[in-house]
Amino acid sequence: MNRDQIRKSLSGVFAPITTPFFESGEVDYEGLHTNMKKYAASKLAGYLALGSNGENKSLTMDEKFKVLEIIVRNKGAHQTVMAGCIAESTAETIFIARKAEQIGADFITLLPPNYFKAQMTEPVLATYFADVADAVGKPCLVYNAPQFSGGMVLSTKLVKQLAAHGNIVGVKDSSNAASVDDYLLSCPENFAILAGSVNYMVSAMLNGALGGIISLGNAFPDACWKLWHLIATKQYDEGFAYNKKIVKVSRSVSGKGGVAAVKAAMDLAGLVGAFPRRPLLPLTPQARDELKAALLAEGML
Repeated sequence: MNRDQIRKSLSGVFAPITTPFFESGEVDYEGLHTNMKKYAASKLAGYLALGSNGENKSLTMDEKFKVLEIIVRNKGAHQTVMAGCIAESTAETIFIARKAEQIGADFITLLPPNYFKAQMTEPVLATYFADVADAVGKPCLVYNAPQFSGGMVLSTKLVKQLAAHGNIVGVKDSSNAASVDDYLLSCPENFAILAGSVNYMVSAMLNGALGGIISLGNAFPDACWKLWHLIATKQYDEGFAYNKKIVKVSRSVSGKGGVAAVKAAMDLAGLVGAFPRRPLLPLTPQARDELKAALLAEGML
């Protein structure tokens, strides 16, 4: 793909797909398959597989590849799959990324290693990302998510440097709106930038972001698409009003209870949210009732 094709395939709303588990802790592959049938018929532009919402770190390697295969095999013809390839060593990350390529992922998404955080200087990280990108045929995106990488932030200087690499084509930012704006101001226009939260997707789009990878999209894919569409088509009055509604809903879901709340919202919306894998616990009955009341109050159910 050339950069114009890449930008087109990365424009829109993407769901960071959750992995449903039975209460026993086993992966509910059939539940994932059921969800994918519904998502494939939605207006989602695609998915991030094996991210934080997918509980990447709680899956075995075999489980990761089986989950990715179900997502790739059941995506809609119009949809794109990014695969989270997350490991502490360059060699293992390359192994995962090459397997993701074989399965059929369209993009590789890379989180910085953080176990040896003190040694993860910008030259080390630049080399890590470049080594992986050089080793795979699919285009790569880097992922700025301090909450999932030991507090490490990908500086604007580093992301700008990575943007010059021929096979690093974009960044997902889940830190805050300020970081997104800094990336947008510093990186070339053909470098794809995606918001990692609906809380600032609209402001990011107004400054040039292509859309977002939005956890709320797991439960309400078409509502999240509607918000993206209103802004992308410059229907600003309706879009700004709708943004207030969706941000309020988001804060009642992932902003309040993380993955467990996203899964509870999915159950309430008729999808298979099911259980998180321990040590994460499902919402308490009281928290679930409060979530349901909040979603009903906003007309989401």
